[in-house]
Amino acid sequence: MTSETKGTVGIIGLGIMGSAYASNLLAHGFRVIGTDIAEEAMATLAQQGGQPVGSAGEVAAGADILLLALPSVKALEKVTAEIADTLRPGAVACEMGTLPIEAKEACRVALEAKGADVLDCPVSGTGAQAARRDLSIYASGDEAAFRKVEASFGAFARDVRYCGSFGTGMKLKYIANLLVTIHNLSTAEALLLAERSGLDLNLVYDAIRPGAGGSRMFDVRAPMMIENRYEPATMKMDIYIKDLQLIMDFAREMRTPTPLMAASLPFYYAALAEGRGKQDTASLFAVLKGMTEPRDKGE
Repeated sequence: MTSETKGTVGIIGLGIMGSAYASNLLAHGFRVIGTDIAEEAMATLAQQGGQPVGSAGEVAAGADILLLALPSVKALEKVTAEIADTLRPGAVACEMGTLPIEAKEACRVALEAKGADVLDCPVSGTGAQAARRDLSIYASGDEAAFRKVEASFGAFARDVRYCGSFGTGMKLKYIANLLVTIHNLSTAEALLLAERSGLDLNLVYDAIRPGAGGSRMFDVRAPMMIENRYEPATMKMDIYIKDLQLIMDFAREMRTPTPLMAASLPFYYAALAEGRGKQDTASLFAVLKGMTEPRDKGE
């Protein structure tokens, strides 16, 4: 099947995730146009075989399916205003980020007034998982609109599911990220204990991974921790901090206790304090390891 028959997908935001979406869509026969504020990201899209354009408005004018892969509420508000007047009739805009539901709702109201459909489609997975199509997409909103974009999602995600009314996707993402937050820290904690007990960490990884103690975060992040390899980041610490606050805000709104989540937060903030904002969240292992150094020196 050619890219002509599969159609064109527009991507606004070509960071770690958006760039991976583009690469996999192109590999599966879609045409991709996209834009980003970073010239390097635009150059990467061109190298991948996509078409970089100068503005979000141009992307909206050139595609019936739009993926919004944006880092903040401010960016979403800016892009919403930019694309409102160039949207194609019947276009489907998919907000893929981890952002407050009310921010996504504001985007939906604004763009649906212009004749587009808007879906809430947060993605669960790291940049490394995105590169190998190992993502889950929690799509919510109008089901007919979802069916229009389902095939394109399948080009860059392993698990694509329709979850119901608009905003359901983000609620699921809050739950997923709560588990990611805890499991990432538990992986670091377990590996540090293993290391200090004299175990070979590669043995630990191979032995634990298939057993009851394994998790997807153990699969993804343990190798990075074992190698002390935190750059390039698959999820930057300073971006993930935003997600932590969203989870805690949601839990407070639901009046739900989250003791393990709350206990995890100081270690993520410690990573920021150590200047690890651009490193992968796997760098929690280095944070914990650093806490052992004063004791070691005194022995």
